Amino acid sequence: MSALFTLDGVSHHYRRSAPAALQDVTFAIEAGRSLGLVGESGSGKTTVLSLLLGLRRPSAGTVLFEGAAPASGTRGAVQAFRRAVQPVYQDPFASLDPRQRVDSVLAEPLRWLGDGHGDGEARPSRGDRVVEALRDVELDPDALLRYPHEFSGGQRQRIAIARALITRPRVLLADEPVSALDLSTRLDIVRLLARLQAEHGMTLVMVSHDLSIVAELCADVVVLQGGRVVDAGRTADVLAHPRNAYTRALIDAVPRLPQA
Repeated sequence: MSALFTLDGVSHHYRRSAPAALQDVTFAIEAGRSLGLVGESGSGKTTVLSLLLGLRRPSAGTVLFEGAAPASGTRGAVQAFRRAVQPVYQDPFASLDPRQRVDSVLAEPLRWLGDGHGDGEARPSRGDRVVEALRDVELDPDALLRYPHEFSGGQRQRIAIARALITRPRVLLADEPVSALDLSTRLDIVRLLARLQAEHGMTLVMVSHDLSIVAELCADVVVLQGGRVVDAGRTADVLAHPRNAYTRALIDAVPRLPQA
């Protein structure tokens, strides 16, 4: 498989005098696969996500999306990148405009980024795209005329995922998308993301502090500690044979049911 994103020797400082948030980080994200970025608070996970989204530039090293810096170039190139790479955030209530109905929330990326169709291609209506995205996340069309506060946390996260899907992205970057949900709802959202990734052939990057979620959803994993990569590889291999004591500690911290 080919790499969509590559990070090569990436370091990042938020301020010159501050310690590095990332130090010499190198890894690749393969097209069509799912990768988990794992580590405790302050490990650098969210900084990596900001670099992948093109919201920040590295202080040293390179971050490339198909050979170019993310969200760079002409306005058309930036729009194409934004359509191709979509985020899903931790708190769906904070990321959804409470003043807009769901139909408007879902259509907003199309208003700002366009539909991505070339000349001569069939163009489904914006309304059809909205209904399709809602169906993808297993919500009924009657949700379109309601407001975010009328839904449960899990339903709001489904709406946030539907908004990300509306541009038919190639990459979904999910920042702790289930940590604010109860256990049964977490499992539902993880299964939903797994199905969507498989059905749409998307590349999925999941940022999490929870190795059990990553083990369920992600084929590959990168473990960060203090802004450095301390373990990486196929998730099953890393879990079975962790190379670093920090990774072992994360594995040991995963809750387990007592033996009968």
